[in-house]
Amino acid sequence: MARIVIIGAGISGLAAAARLATIGHRVTVFEAAPTYGGMLGRHQHEGFAFDTGPTLLTLPAVYRDLALKTGREPLEQLVELAPVEPESRHLFADGTALALPNASRGGVAQALDAALGAGAGERWGAVMNRGRAVWEATRRPLLEEPLPADPAPLAADPYPAAPRRGLARLLPGGGTPSLDQVAARELGGHPALTALLTEYALRFGLDPRTAPAGATVIPYMEQTFGVWYVQGGLRALADAVFRRCEQRGVEFRFGERVGADQPIDADLVLRPAPGDPRAPGRFTVLLALRGARPPGTAHRTVVHAADRAEELDALFGTGGPPRLCARPTVQVLRPDDPSLRPDAEHEAVTLTVTVPSQAQLDWTVPGRAERFADQLLTRLDAAGLGLAERVLRRELRTPADTERETSAPGGAVPRPSLAGAGGGFLRPANAVPGHPGHYLVGGGAHPGGGLARAGMSACVVAGLIGPA
Repeated sequence: MARIVIIGAGISGLAAAARLATIGHRVTVFEAAPTYGGMLGRHQHEGFAFDTGPTLLTLPAVYRDLALKTGREPLEQLVELAPVEPESRHLFADGTALALPNASRGGVAQALDAALGAGAGERWGAVMNRGRAVWEATRRPLLEEPLPADPAPLAADPYPAAPRRGLARLLPGGGTPSLDQVAARELGGHPALTALLTEYALRFGLDPRTAPAGATVIPYMEQTFGVWYVQGGLRALADAVFRRCEQRGVEFRFGERVGADQPIDADLVLRPAPGDPRAPGRFTVLLALRGARPPGTAHRTVVHAADRAEELDALFGTGGPPRLCARPTVQVLRPDDPSLRPDAEHEAVTLTVTVPSQAQLDWTVPGRAERFADQLLTRLDAAGLGLAERVLRRELRTPADTERETSAPGGAVPRPSLAGAGGGFLRPANAVPGHPGHYLVGGGAHPGGGLARAGMSACVVAGLIGPA
């Protein structure tokens, strides 16, 4: 039995603690905050409740495995899961509307043809097929196994070359393209298809102009394995994993911060890897609304940027420091969950936007967050959502809040590990080189950011340590 200390009670720390305690180790978790969950926070006020971090679950198999390995019971006995249908509704800059079905590649193709014209579904499907090739090539080394001691093979992008026909042959760039070049070459530069592909990247703080083409694995995974909602919000998942830790005898010490250089009396130590403070963060508006949720409202609506180039230039600092885009891509989350609202005559709505981190833009400037929230509501009203006049109360959360509450540098969004680009999108290995007994876990470490990958990180580290 090893004495193991885990720094941080975020979802990856909780998942690692549950796994390690189940296989016989004595585990203590130190958390600087007064509670567990990290990014999976919760805000409650006068009968309204909101997730303050991630809101939807992809690859639920990761947490199904955790439930089985630590308690021999299905995840559905711990939380109530439901597929999101439609998976998302999209409103594009030209006014086109599109609803994508959940976990149906054929259904997505039909929806694209109906909304964008014949052939749109075939083009998108061909890109997703190449995303599947990336998934098959990188699933084990990038998601299920420790980062190889020699990661050089992952420096090459496994995205298969697509045939270049017609005018696409005249486009610049040879070899493996960026995500933007995939849109230009293989999606014909179609504005709506390009915006759709870009949105998947933006959610993870990736610039599609520099992200490798292998990032197509992100939409492939979502559209193949589906998107799920946890009843009560994703905080309920953190609650369930915390209870499992308690059942397995994990000790928690809240309100105790452990410094990076502080000596720790333990055989093994697991720490979160520091993220990149220059990566984008997330701005969130929590809206308590009067009036019932309209029938047929989609759980997730994405209002795409009015000018995609302007959004990318502002967010990633092209031609100057990062700044706020006046009309950015906005994700509107409207779960049909009675537990999140005081009664049927009210609605809880969350808006999220990818924005510069606190390290790139000072979110503590008085009035900055309030003015930006006003712009977002005006923009959504112009798109026909009609939320502003229903607002009873709103709560704003900036990257500065995320940094303060979770210690994430700059409040930045952890980015997923991706093959290609010379290895520049790989996250640090879980076993710390030259420091036996020290491990990195969580979104800043292999295999990178996102709720599913955080759970995978915990699984990889538990596998490296092994049973007592």
